[in-house]
Amino acid sequence: MNRRELTIAHSPDSDDAFMFYALATRKLRPRGLKLTHHLEDIQSLNRKAKESAYEITAISIAAYPYLSDRYRMMSTGASIGDGYGPLVVASHPWAPEELKHKKVAVPGELTTAFLALRLFEPEVEFTVVPFDRIIDAVKDGKADAGLIIHEGQLTFDRQGLHRIVDLGRWWQQTEKLPLPLGAVAIQRELAPELQDEMQKLIRRSIQYAMEHRDEALSYALQFGRDLDQPLADKFVGMYVNEFTIDMGDRGKQGIRRLLQLGHERGLLPEYVDPDFV
Repeated sequence: MNRRELTIAHSPDSDDAFMFYALATRKLRPRGLKLTHHLEDIQSLNRKAKESAYEITAISIAAYPYLSDRYRMMSTGASIGDGYGPLVVASHPWAPEELKHKKVAVPGELTTAFLALRLFEPEVEFTVVPFDRIIDAVKDGKADAGLIIHEGQLTFDRQGLHRIVDLGRWWQQTEKLPLPLGAVAIQRELAPELQDEMQKLIRRSIQYAMEHRDEALSYALQFGRDLDQPLADKFVGMYVNEFTIDMGDRGKQGIRRLLQLGHERGLLPEYVDPDFV
């Protein structure tokens, strides 16, 4: 039987590793499909999605207006923070209002964290730094503050840094919505039945990991930077949750509001109503 080959691209982080555990280790074996996993940082994945590099890819919500002609969003596999999200941290405590006078190291201009930061403080100065070097950039004095995503949200205080603002908490307080950070996107040109099948497969993979949490966490730990099992469990719990299985109406409402506000503030080129599988 001929098998269709598809690439699933996602970030090398413990939450993504947890989500895709069952597919990556072939606990789930989709008939007629050969799935290859490609790991790369989210800023690179956003850029490559502009070129339709991978059939299925993790993307930042903020990048979707640049990709909507090529990709649809899945309702499963999203990273959504309900009352928490990316953090701005610094070597010394200071008020959030001072951000406009500081240079912030950010993980990429297409990331949702950067969009949220600019919604919070439009006049912020920034410098782009690979996400896993942001804490070092702050400690070394190359930036006044850092916008941290991924596991750094749980380990920054070990480095002697101070939280200036939690953008997910700010978003919930101002918009009364969860902050959608990332989603899984699939190429429009794939047959609708294949899009549906892949969405179901990814949902099954997430459910499998939740039902076999210890073994999925052990697998995910190899991708977690500076995390022990309790911290990895906490981080995975933050971003692999009920919204990840299905983002539902609240998750979709959060995405629409984020894209709408980004466009209204001149931070996104146009408003694109998300097209969900």
